[in-house]
Amino acid sequence: MANFAKPSAPRFSVEVYQNEFLPQGGRDVHAIVTVTSSGGATATRAAAHGSAAVVVMVDCSGSMEYPPDKMRGAREATAAAVDTLRDGTSFAVVAGTHVAREVYPGQGRLAVADPATRAQAKEALRGLSSGGGTAIGTWLRLADGLLRQTSAPIRHGILLTDGRNEHEDPAVLRATLDACAGRFTCDARGVGTDWEVKEVTGIASALLGSADIVADPAHLAEDFTLMMENVMGKEVADVALRLWTPVGAEIQYVKQVAPAVQDLTARRVEAGPRAGDYPTGSWGDESREYHVCVRVPGAAVGQEMLAARATLVLPGPAGAPPEVLAQGLVRAVWTDDPAASTAINPQVAHYTGQAELAQAIQQGLEARKLGDVDGATAKLGRAVQLATASGNADTAKLLAKVVDVVDAANGTVRLKAKVADADEMTLETRSTQTVRVKKT
Repeated sequence: MANFAKPSAPRFSVEVYQNEFLPQGGRDVHAIVTVTSSGGATATRAAAHGSAAVVVMVDCSGSMEYPPDKMRGAREATAAAVDTLRDGTSFAVVAGTHVAREVYPGQGRLAVADPATRAQAKEALRGLSSGGGTAIGTWLRLADGLLRQTSAPIRHGILLTDGRNEHEDPAVLRATLDACAGRFTCDARGVGTDWEVKEVTGIASALLGSADIVADPAHLAEDFTLMMENVMGKEVADVALRLWTPVGAEIQYVKQVAPAVQDLTARRVEAGPRAGDYPTGSWGDESREYHVCVRVPGAAVGQEMLAARATLVLPGPAGAPPEVLAQGLVRAVWTDDPAASTAINPQVAHYTGQAELAQAIQQGLEARKLGDVDGATAKLGRAVQLATASGNADTAKLLAKVVDVVDAANGTVRLKAKVADADEMTLETRSTQTVRVKKT
């Protein structure tokens, strides 16, 4: 493990957990790369120095009026988010229907948060009303245009919707997400139960943000406040996990596995000979974990090699090399000791199970929707078993609202005859949330 941060900047560290021993001819090396950022007393620097910009996108389609507490909750939540902005933060509010409209400050610009602009923004929110369709790509494109005019390194969106993206071709939304990826991060929330989970989670995943359900509009203000507090705690943007491999070795996949499962494999950007960058977004005081699988050439007993070098990097000024924040090494050693080569590292085992848990939930719910009772029972039973074994109590509680648990340890369950839409959607939306390895 090595640290390269400047004394005044947030400190990053990288730790690698793995079983480096392979049997003769073994080729796949698995490692959990733990990245930790600690800013200490500098936690408010980004916002205080005007290096953060946020656009809040509020669904104002016709369905937001039914029931009326959705639109009221959206106004109150956005006002709460505005109140949470620290002085010096650039911000704007966008109303989204089948088109996108600037609510505040307008004229294609961003406001700078202070007592006066916060008050003006909250006054403008009083005029929010519902009507029209839903075309989320237009909301994101307007947010992108607003955020592109700022030099703030922390660029973030918060998006709220209550319905499906019915007035826009899915390919248009996909193209918009591809265009916005890397330009800003975005948290997405679905309010009520008439929205599409895969759309909301897809938006958050593409833009390296969080996704969640707020089934009761009365809880929107609390959720928006927490989201904005999280944004205000960010200090460093555009951090990449750079993986270098020697000749003959190849990265098979890279997945964030904590605090949520997110596959980054397809996001690789080539970064020189045998190196690729995987985006991780913005960081505050936090820790995340990544599962890296490297395929190395087979070798004889007694040989060893560096399978990969994991480096945290920040892009440098134009033409300058990136800043190295921290670094760790992934090794491979070939042995004829079966006990050594078959041992599974506890961190690798845990997060492999957490990834399987997320997949089992998603597949089980899909089977349930299709009427495949046996398939749904088997997958959701396996999910209960995995959640119990790993100590993922929150997910276990959500599963218990969808199935009757007969034997948690063995994964024996029965599908409930009736399940509330909110309970099913909450389980699906939060299926990728993981728990850390238990401390012993």
